[in-house]
Amino acid sequence: MTHMTYEETLTRPAAAWGAVVSMALCVAVLIASEFMPVSLLTPIASDLVMTEGQAGQAISISGLFAVVTSLFIAGITRSIDRKVVLSSFSVLLVASGLIVTFAPNYTVLMIGRALLGIAIGGFWSMSTAIVMRLLPATAVPKGLAILNAGNAIAATISAPLGSFLGDYIGWRGAFFFVVPLALIALIWQWLSMPSLPPRRRRAAGNVFRLLKRRQVAIGMTAILLLFMGQFALFTYLRPFLESVAGYSVSALSLVLLLMGLAGVVGTWSISSLLSTRLYPIVIGIPLVMAAIAAMLIAFGSAKIAVAALLIAWGFFGTAAPVGWGTWLSRVLHDDAEAGGGLQVAVIQFAITIGAAAGGFLFDWSGWWSSFALAAILLLGSSAAAFAAWMDWERSR
Repeated sequence: MTHMTYEETLTRPAAAWGAVVSMALCVAVLIASEFMPVSLLTPIASDLVMTEGQAGQAISISGLFAVVTSLFIAGITRSIDRKVVLSSFSVLLVASGLIVTFAPNYTVLMIGRALLGIAIGGFWSMSTAIVMRLLPATAVPKGLAILNAGNAIAATISAPLGSFLGDYIGWRGAFFFVVPLALIALIWQWLSMPSLPPRRRRAAGNVFRLLKRRQVAIGMTAILLLFMGQFALFTYLRPFLESVAGYSVSALSLVLLLMGLAGVVGTWSISSLLSTRLYPIVIGIPLVMAAIAAMLIAFGSAKIAVAALLIAWGFFGTAAPVGWGTWLSRVLHDDAEAGGGLQVAVIQFAITIGAAAGGFLFDWSGWWSSFALAAILLLGSSAAAFAAWMDWERSR
């Protein structure tokens, strides 16, 4: 069997878009698999005879392996066809689902989740670079928006879907549910994606070397502060909505669903502007999110106002990664794989630190303090993005 080359892809845009959509499906399954344990901790712990805290490590271990993988995968696989590499991560996704489904004990469960972390870190770190090769430069923001839409949808439905499936077919059935979807994504990806031979370049080396470039260092600082601020607030939305805004469980679920849907709309709407207004958008998004965090503190007990603010948060917050993915494709077009690995590591680290810091403040002085921290961090992200813009203009 012969496969299309990258050059042939440029004359067959339908095939390229099919490959991008297959990647979006894979992203959706990856994210759903990552966060599904959130709503299944109790039955997992009961069945495998462990504490809920131990079961919760099923989430953290996947994040840890995602960080490690994202830092080293570009160098390790630099001589392998990118189609093969990406398909290998999809195979790991299938294997992870099967191992977790039939895990007889805690150790096997952790092995399955570690494989998922490798798939997440590898897939995400290479996604921008591969989209850049599949699509013309002008279409890259839209391609990244499609990937992020899959991310937004999966992040929205993974927890409630896991809870629903867990009630009817058990936690093992819930995890097995993603296996056929992962197989579909794998087959679709293999059939629609052209061959992407590795490009000739010097050895990748340590991805941290990229931070020697001032534009990269400033941009990664903005990304770090953005995700720290986002998850210092987002992680603690449920207790805020229940105890402060006074939402019922059903109303809370509806608001979170509307946030996710708003994220899909925002991602698609803002992506069309990135080709001409990249820096104003990555400056403006965290600025708006900081204002929303401040207004949530001011109007936290007003249900309608809170719902409107959180829908706006979903609209802007979900689109932010597309903006920074587009930035990466411009600033590191010559080394997008290593840049993608560094970006994924920064994001995963930021999520961990932001959630931990927000949780400390939440317990120490109340919900408003974690929201205030989020606002401060987001303002810092906006300032760093502005500095990146000024540096870009000077370099031109």
